[in-house]
Formats: sequence, structure tokens, C-alpha cells
Amino acid sequence: METELSKRLGVQHAIFGFTPFPAVAAAITRAGGFGVLGAVRYTAPGDLARDLDWMQEHTDGKPYGLDVVMPAKKVEGVTEADIEAMIPDGHRRFVEETLAKHGVPALAEGEASGWRITGWMEQVARSQLDVAFDYPIKLLANALGSPPPDVIARAHDHGILVAALAGSARHARRHAEAGIDVVVAQGYEAGGHTGEIASMVLTPEVVDTVAPLPVLAAGGIGSGEQIAAGLALGAQGVWLGSIWLTTNEADLHSPALTRKLLAAGSADTVRSRALTGKPARQLRTEWTDAWDDPAGPGALPMPLQGLLVAEAVSRIQRYEVEPLLGTPVGQIVGRMTTERSVQQVFDELTRGFERAVDRMSRIAGRTGRSAS
Repeated sequence: METELSKRLGVQHAIFGFTPFPAVAAAITRAGGFGVLGAVRYTAPGDLARDLDWMQEHTDGKPYGLDVVMPAKKVEGVTEADIEAMIPDGHRRFVEETLAKHGVPALAEGEASGWRITGWMEQVARSQLDVAFDYPIKLLANALGSPPPDVIARAHDHGILVAALAGSARHARRHAEAGIDVVVAQGYEAGGHTGEIASMVLTPEVVDTVAPLPVLAAGGIGSGEQIAAGLALGAQGVWLGSIWLTTNEADLHSPALTRKLLAAGSADTVRSRALTGKPARQLRTEWTDAWDDPAGPGALPMPLQGLLVAEAVSRIQRYEVEPLLGTPVGQIVGRMTTERSVQQVFDELTRGFERAVDRMSRIAGRTGRSAS
């Protein structure tokens, strides 16, 4: 599964694996792919430095990357407290009423509420980059489109390629004009923030739009046959995220959530604004249903929604309240039926890819003989 891009980055397989877990990212890299560590949950620079140190020690000198979330346009002088003050009291009451309906206990006195979605704020992402540029990362990806121009320039000064996710050809064209090196064409099927266009349509549109820039296909990919399809559509690799959630190396801290993922089918996800305020594909739960119900107050825009629900999500996860318990995940969840190691996933992907290539070679061979 070598392509021009994988050779440029020095990886055996053109499989780019996004994950919030350092152990998973390192295992992807060791297996011959390209592990990409998600940085959005790191609000303290020291925590990110600690995990990048660990990545350095566990990637056998092979390349890896980092994914951040930052807007292209900067908003000056806005603090987290300013944003908190914008949250309506009615929405706060709705959160508490929903939790009370399901008997979700409060956190113990003094217990931290866990991760708050402050990584969406530019100053947090910039502090992450101040740490990351001290490490030999080979790719910097941004989930909210093109990073600010000075960030792109700074990455290029460090010899780092810059990637950006796109849900339409129009977004991809903007990325190319901004100086992005790699475009991730993320289809409707993907977990997390995603647009309206399915991967089969989106990938070739983006490939044609940004040529000769390399494109990674993303969304609904979890088998070697699907990887072969992505490459056949013109992509130079694939970007996989959801498939790693049920690997042995993933640290979900929730047996109940793992059970739900393993039991879910491809129809058990929904694009909802419940988590961050932007449409994000995730497990459908009574929590997403409550926020998507027209009788409710509706989700707030990003980043207000993320700040509003952060403690509630921590409580749901802490006490494993199964009717409300969910996570961002793509429609490929229907294939995630067993817990496996990252290496086992890679073995299955490569075998499936070989089967697909052999099948197409036989078809092409038969076509050639009949035509002659």
C-alpha cells in the first residue's frame, strides 16, 4: 500500500490513523502506518509534552503526526469566562433536568469535571503547537480546515507537512489556496465533525479539484477492500479514526461504552450538535435524542455547547449511565464487532487490500482477453 505520499513520509502503508490515544497512535506507526495523535483534549502543555515524549520512546524512530483544532480566523480578546457567560440559563437547566431524569449522580466534591472542550479555542491550540514543534512530527493536521497562515508557515519552516479536513470540493479548493500540503476528504459516513457528501462522491471530486496535491480518503473506511476503493478513486492514502476505538490499546475507561460500540450497527449513529454545537456523527443515545428533540432548547453554537455539556458528559462517563453514554464514531462501527490489537487490525486491512487488488486484476485480465 505504498503511494507517492507514503514514500515521501517514509511509511510502509498509506494508512493514516487518527486517535486521541498515544498508545494507539504509536502502535499504528509501529505497524507500518502513520499514527496521528489528536491534541484537542490536552489543555495543559505539560500533558502533551509528556505524551509526545512517550510517543518518541515507542515509535521505533518511525514517523508520526499531530492533529489540532483551530479556526483559520483569530478572535482577539475573548476568554473562556467570556464564552461561559454567553450560555443561557435555560440551557443549563435543560442539562440538569436531563441528567436528573436519568438519575446521573453529581461528581464527588473536589473531583475535576474532566476534559473541557477548550481545545477548540485558538490560544489553547497555539500552546499545543509551541510544544509540538519541539518534536520531530512529520504532519500537522487541522480538523477545522486550514490553520492560520502563520501556523502553516511555521510548520513548513520545521519541514512539517500540513493537512486539513474538507467535507466538500469548495472547502478543499480553499485549503489548496491557503498552502495546505495534504487534503483529507472526509465523507458523510465519518465519525466526528462531518459534512453532507458521501465518500464515494466526495473523494474523486476533491482529487480533481486540488490536483496535484495528495488527497486522503476518509469516512466509512474500515476494510482493506475499502482502502483499495479509496486509492482507485485517486486518493494517495486513507485516514481512519473510528476503527481504532475498540482496539486493545485504546483507553476508553469505560467497559460499558466498549460494549455499546461492539454491539452497534452502521445505522446506530447520528449526526448531532449535542456534543460540540457543530454536526458530529456519534452513537445515537437518549442524550443526542434529547438535544435533537424539537421540543428542547436545541444545541448552542460551537464552542458554547461544548463548554455547556462538558461536566455533564464527564458525569455520564464517570458513572457509565448507559442510556446517555456515547462517543463520536462513524458508520463503520457496524464492522467493529470484536476487540483486537492495532496490529491485528492492520493484518486484516492488508489482507483485504490484497484480495481487492487480486480481484480487480483478474477482472482486468478477463476484460483484456475478451476485448482481444
